Amino acid sequence: MLAKRIIPCLDVKDGRTVKGTNFVQLHDAGDPVELGYEYSQQGADELVFLDITASHEGRKTFGDMVERVARNLNIPFTVGGGIHELSDVERLLTAGADKVSINSAALRHPELIDEITKRYGSQVCVVAIDAQETNGDWTCYVNGGRIPTDRSLFEWAHEAQERGAGEILFTSMNHDGVKNGFANEALCHLSSALSIPVIASGGAGTMEHFRDTFTQGHSSAALAASVFHYGEIRIPDLKHYLTKEGICVRL
Repeated sequence: MLAKRIIPCLDVKDGRTVKGTNFVQLHDAGDPVELGYEYSQQGADELVFLDITASHEGRKTFGDMVERVARNLNIPFTVGGGIHELSDVERLLTAGADKVSINSAALRHPELIDEITKRYGSQVCVVAIDAQETNGDWTCYVNGGRIPTDRSLFEWAHEAQERGAGEILFTSMNHDGVKNGFANEALCHLSSALSIPVIASGGAGTMEHFRDTFTQGHSSAALAASVFHYGEIRIPDLKHYLTKEGICVRL
């Protein structure tokens, strides 16, 4: 049985880690270099770094910040934000990323997934999907959740897999920052429909929420931010809890 992964996320704006609710009302959560090192020491399985305004502002992710975070890690490191072409991927991998997360650019130019996986392999390409549910329909958004598209969550995730994506990182905009649990019904649908790992994002508030997304949503990994940033849940405590609940994690 593959171990379930616990993944802290650094949403970075203007060089600082921030966290909000439903993608708005952002508050400072600390220095990304210090937080990354702390999570690596605590036993996180991976770390995700998202430059959350890069696409909206039409710029590249800050490579020097990525390099500073990567220097203090001994775990896999995924970086996203402002990736539009292969040269951006090359730049971030050189800066220390192990994987890249693409979202807006992939929706606008799906062939970018093919190009990345052909050049670097599927394991490097994480397709992030920000989606919002309205009356049972999940709509994909771009530019950090600002602009709706005509693509639905499930058909876009399937296309991303077919184009070679190695993982899907699904963030429920409805659940983001609310701390009422992950979107497990949608996650279960995704996990059963796809053959690649699905990372749950949006909604973590308690240790039980992590358990539930693994048992009910069948997620391969769970990503969270504020519960880790503000010390509400410590990763070692979470992993011991999950082990007691019969969930396989790396201790």
